[in-house]
Amino acid sequence: MAKTTGAKLFAEIMQGYGITHVFYVPQVVSKALVAMEDMPIRRVVAHSEKAAGYMADGYARARGGPGVCMAQPIGASNLASGLRDAYMARSPVIAISGGPTPASRYRHSYQEVEDFDQFNGVTKSNVNVDSPSRVPDLMRQAFRTATSGTPGPVHLRFQGRLSEVPLGDTDEEAVIEQQFARVPPFRPEPEAERVREAAAVLAAAKKPIIIAGGGVVWSQAQREVVELAEKLKIPVVTSLNGKGVILDTHPLSVGVAGTYSRECANRVVSEADLVFFIGSPAGGMVTASWALIAPGTAVMQLDIEPTELGRNYPNKVALLGDAKVSLRRLIDAAQAKEGTTKAWVGRVQQLVAEWRAQAAPKLNSDAVPMDPARICKEITNALPANGVVVADTGHAGMWTSQFIDLNQPGQRYIRCAGSLGWGLPGAIGVKCALPNQPVLCFTGDGGMYYHMIELDTALRYGINLVVLVNNNRALSQEFPSLNRNYGGNMRGHSDELWRFGEFNFAKVAEAMGCAGFRVEQPGELKGVLQKAFTMNKPVVVEVMSDVSLMAPVAWVPK
Repeated sequence: MAKTTGAKLFAEIMQGYGITHVFYVPQVVSKALVAMEDMPIRRVVAHSEKAAGYMADGYARARGGPGVCMAQPIGASNLASGLRDAYMARSPVIAISGGPTPASRYRHSYQEVEDFDQFNGVTKSNVNVDSPSRVPDLMRQAFRTATSGTPGPVHLRFQGRLSEVPLGDTDEEAVIEQQFARVPPFRPEPEAERVREAAAVLAAAKKPIIIAGGGVVWSQAQREVVELAEKLKIPVVTSLNGKGVILDTHPLSVGVAGTYSRECANRVVSEADLVFFIGSPAGGMVTASWALIAPGTAVMQLDIEPTELGRNYPNKVALLGDAKVSLRRLIDAAQAKEGTTKAWVGRVQQLVAEWRAQAAPKLNSDAVPMDPARICKEITNALPANGVVVADTGHAGMWTSQFIDLNQPGQRYIRCAGSLGWGLPGAIGVKCALPNQPVLCFTGDGGMYYHMIELDTALRYGINLVVLVNNNRALSQEFPSLNRNYGGNMRGHSDELWRFGEFNFAKVAEAMGCAGFRVEQPGELKGVLQKAFTMNKPVVVEVMSDVSLMAPVAWVPK
């Protein structure tokens, strides 16, 4: 007689790896969900499979370990779509869907479409689970794959329309490898010779910079980045995923570089004689499509994934290892500089000061409708010391990356990797992972329309976050390209291509049972935000902003 079932194994494995929430749309692994009844796992039913994927992604990024999302076969394509952002953000999401049985294939079974290959492009691993005996080893491998090296999504297709086949009787036992409940599970370090080479290159540079990426956050190496920067007097630029690695008030802090960036950060990158990427693949986003680093500039990389070293720039020195332990070795090996970079640090601080002076009129604007930069300033002022900002993509990412300052060590910034509408469900996942920290989602009206119904999910489960909607009644990021295509003469029905009608998000939030505030005066926003953070329910703060104001585009060298 079988000792257990795949359903019980599934639940035990989730509990064993410390999963506190699973996000799904029924019906999938139903018996396993029932087996979780007496476990400390919240079963969060989303309104779409795509949103469930976004929730698991936000949860994983905030938690620093895997998130789980699930869907039945008819929703599997939506689930695959929901993994795209996790894949781009290198987030360890484990996705589970149902699939056909041998007896049902090619017979027009209800809701059956072959969807397995759809997951190939958005996962590190895509496997079938066809029997209860394979549940323990394939799920164990899923956690191992999702968290090891560069993190990323994994898909398991459980056989059966309701994923029921692998949940049956079995003699197997759950084996939990706690090491893979968090990122990183391994902390490799580079060879001593490579460390010495890197230290020598840093010592010789007159105008070095550090670009700290998302790998620093996954490694929890923020302190080591700052320590190295202070010891060698090196300015620190970040990617979007790395925003918050160094406080904006730090004298060596420059800001976010790349496509969604501060002008001063891009200028600094373009003038450097050594660029040291830490936990960043040096992709198109942080380099403004590789336009910032001048030809001939020396580049070093430190990354846990060997295939990323030198992918985009030849490395003067390549360091293979975990950011935290590798930086500790480099800090120990590096010799403190006495004046070598003094002029360079002065130049960088001048560029930062010039940018802040240029930004001040926007940050302090009392104009009505509001300037989004002023909205960001009020978020900076109202954000609690342990608050988390979750930013949607597009203009939401551009405004927040440039104009929100993180000035407290406990504050965090988590951003959408590119899928508009990710913000609200992503922030729900963040709040599930960090229930005792204030979470603010910054999205636009265009982003909010995607998954506004998930406010109901937040309300049902007591996921009490604050959602700030920058409402200018438009997809304003579309305007510049449309205007160019119209030859600067927007006419006829051109407004239909980017403008929305009147819509009151605050009233809709209230009708759904949440709290809602509409803010039109700049002086009111800080107080409304402070109140919103204290309310024991989901809150929508709708801020009416000026549609004519476009987020500043990236500065690139001429």
